[in-house]
Parts: sequence; C-alpha cells; structure tokens
Amino acid sequence: KVEAGIPEDDPRNPAVIADNVGDNVGDVAGRGADLFESMSGENIAAMLIGFVLYTYTNNFFFVIFPLLARAVGIFATILGVPIVRGREEEFDPFIPLRNAAILTAILGSVGFYFLVVNTIKSIHLFFAGLTGIVASFFIIVITDYYTSRNYRPVLSIAESSKTGAATNILTGYAVGLESTAFPVITIAAALLISYYFGVNFAETVGISKHLGGVYGTGIATMGMLSIAGIILGLDGFGPIVDNAAGIIEMSGIEDEKSKRIERFDAVGNTTKALTKGYAMAAAGIAALLLFQAYLEVAGISQVNLIIPEIIVGLFIGALVPFLFTSFAIKAVSKAAFRIIEEVRRQFREIKGLMEGKAKPDYSRCVDICTIAAQKGMIVPGMVALLTPILLGIILGVYAVGAFLIGAIISGYILAMQMNTGGAAWDNAKKYIEEGNLGGKGSEAHKAAVIGDTIGDPFKDTAGPSLNILIKLMSTISLVFVPLFLLLHP
Repeated sequence: KVEAGIPEDDPRNPAVIADNVGDNVGDVAGRGADLFESMSGENIAAMLIGFVLYTYTNNFFFVIFPLLARAVGIFATILGVPIVRGREEEFDPFIPLRNAAILTAILGSVGFYFLVVNTIKSIHLFFAGLTGIVASFFIIVITDYYTSRNYRPVLSIAESSKTGAATNILTGYAVGLESTAFPVITIAAALLISYYFGVNFAETVGISKHLGGVYGTGIATMGMLSIAGIILGLDGFGPIVDNAAGIIEMSGIEDEKSKRIERFDAVGNTTKALTKGYAMAAAGIAALLLFQAYLEVAGISQVNLIIPEIIVGLFIGALVPFLFTSFAIKAVSKAAFRIIEEVRRQFREIKGLMEGKAKPDYSRCVDICTIAAQKGMIVPGMVALLTPILLGIILGVYAVGAFLIGAIISGYILAMQMNTGGAAWDNAKKYIEEGNLGGKGSEAHKAAVIGDTIGDPFKDTAGPSLNILIKLMSTISLVFVPLFLLLHP
C-alpha cells in the first residue's frame, strides 16, 4: 500500500491471499481454540473446587455444575442466534448482532437461575454468575469505546496521523496503555463481588468462607463464559465479511453491493475488537480460577510475602509475558521480512504484474507464512511449558504459586494493552480511508498505514497469544503439583 501504491486487496498484490487466509486462521480458528481452552480450564478448575465442596456437603451437583452451566449457555445461544437476519433495505448490521448477544445473555441468565435453584440451591451463587455476565458486557462496552471510530481514542490517533507516523505510533501506544485501566477495575470488581456472594453462600451451608468465596468466583467465570457461543459467532462475522470485501475488490466490482459490504466490513472490524476484549477477560478470570485450583491441590492456605522464593516467583512470573511477547513479535517481524522480500521480488521479476497483465504467485506467500508461523512459535512455546516446571522443581510449590499470580496479572494487562491499541490503530486507518483527513493516499493515510502495520502483530499475534500463555502455564503447574510436592514436601 505504501511502496507500490495499490489497495490492500488488489489482485496484483502477491500477499493478498495470505492476508485472507490469515484472517480465518487468526480470528476464527484461533479465537475458537482460545475460548475452548478458557472453558476447558474453567471446567477443570471449578470441578476440582466443587469436589472439595462435595466432601463437605455430599451434593454431587457442585462437581458437575460447570458442565450443566455450559449446556445452559449452548441452549441460550441456539435460541439467540435466529434473530440475526438480513434485510434487503439498508440497515446497521451491528444492531441484530448486538440484539442477539443481549437476548442470549438474558436467556442464559434465566436458565442459570433455574439451574442454580434446582441443583446447588443458592440464590447467592446465582448472583455470582450474574456478576460474571454483567462484567463481560462492561468489558465489551469499554473495548468498544477505545476501538470504535465514533469516540475520542481512535479519533485522536487519526488526528495525530496528520503530523506523521511517529505521532500516530505514540498516540496509539498511549491509547493502548490507557485502555487497560477500566477492564482491570471491572475484573477486580467482579472477583470481589462474586467472592462476597460465595462467602454468603458458605454461611448458609456451614463451610469455610474462603472455600465458598472461591467457588463464587468460579460461578462468576461460568456466567461470563455462558455467552461464549454468541461471542464466537460475532468474532467469525469479522473475517467472513473482510474476505467478502476482499473478493469484491479483487473482482473490480464497484456498485451498491460493494458499498454495502464495506459497511459490513467496518462492523466486522468492530466485532473482532469487542470479542478479543471478551476473550482476554475470559482468559484472565479462567487463569485466576486455575490458580485457585492450584492452591487447593497444593494445600496452600497462607502465604508469607517476604519469603525469597515468593519474591523470585513474582518477578519471574511478571517477566515471562514480556519475554514471550518479544519472541512472538520477533517471529512476526522475521516472517514479514520474508514476505516483503518475496513481494518485491515478484513485482521486480514478473513482467506485467504491476499493469495487471500477469498473475502473481499467491501460493508462495502462503507457504512462507505457514512455515514461519510454525517455526516462530517453538521458542515461545518452550518458554511457556518449561518455566513453571523448572521453577517448581528448583523452588517448590510456593514459588510456582507466586509465579502464576505474577504472570496472570502482567500477562492480562499486557494482552489488553496490545489488543486494544492494535485495534485502535486499525480503526484510525479505516476512519481516514473513509475520506476523512485527506482520505486514501494522503500523508495522514500513509502514517496510519504504518501505525496499523505495527498494530497488527499487537492485536493478532502477541495479544491473543498471551491469553493462551497464562492459561497454559496455570494448567501445566496444576498437573505437576504432585511432582513439586514430592521434591519439596
């Protein structure tokens, strides 16, 4: 777009097919795997904590409740999806998508109520689940504010593009940093409120207040993930319409259909940003629940913060997400370098390509991306797998517990900053491409394209990967607790 001066989805661009494939891999398959891991981790952790409750109450529903809650969420999604219908006349496509999400949440809340009162028989735990559902919508609204072209953050990035790429990058980075505050406050409030409801539940059944509070936070996580089905549908909407818009541009169609798909593409970009915010919140709270399960299995009830092993664990845990992010972005940079060299080579060697008289070698760019993606994740993956194991073998369960809480907190905040900042850069570019501040080809647009190029690995690689990181390390630590206890009784 900057060097050759052609549109992003122009058929002369050798990397255009790789771009479309990447949308599906990252925003459909990747998001599905992310949410699946969140739900699986939450189920495992909640069932482990539920088993402890079962030993006190002899109510087996505490163990299987997470599975029943998943079923309620599935049925709510099945009933909520049909209200999303197309129309012949012009309309805002975001409205039916939003209505489907709201209806699913309402149906899920009603189903959750009947499930709770008929199984674990506690209105307090219903309110804990409702807290999770409400928190998820707060996260979505906050993410919308920081990534939508209708509000100050994105408009400020677009405005800063008038003075060049440097100010665009600085403003976008600042917006990403600012965007972490309210989501963190929301998650913290949801944890406190759900813990309070869990404590009230504990008093009614005569168990430990802390155990009841922990189960309350687990119920809040179940509530948050009860709308995961419709959220995944919203996320899939983005790459579908993005690919459709790309096909229309490659085919050279310029009529009402192309204008309509452009409106859908703009909405799809917003839904992708919103669902990433939701996925990160779900990952953070699921990782915290896995951490609670780790404490229960390891038998940790109190922690002395001045123990050196605890301090070392906190430092290493806070460090790992930054190190992981560095490896991920370096992998993207190396792949991008190879793609750029390949695109330049094709423009240089394939005669008539720029004039549209020859066809580029699309498959070569797809192959480069595939190989680079697989090789680039080897080192980050080894960091995620080996760090908690080595720390547990050397320093024991307390150090690993501190490591997990440090990694979860720093990883969640860093992921939110990268996701929201990257989406804001993207939408600032799209705002200019709509004809504002000089439109396509202007100096502001060139600066915004550079900012968006930086934002892409933030929101599509590093940010979503951190979701996987914090949950994977929590799961690995939980699995290896017996080994840690054997080595450090």
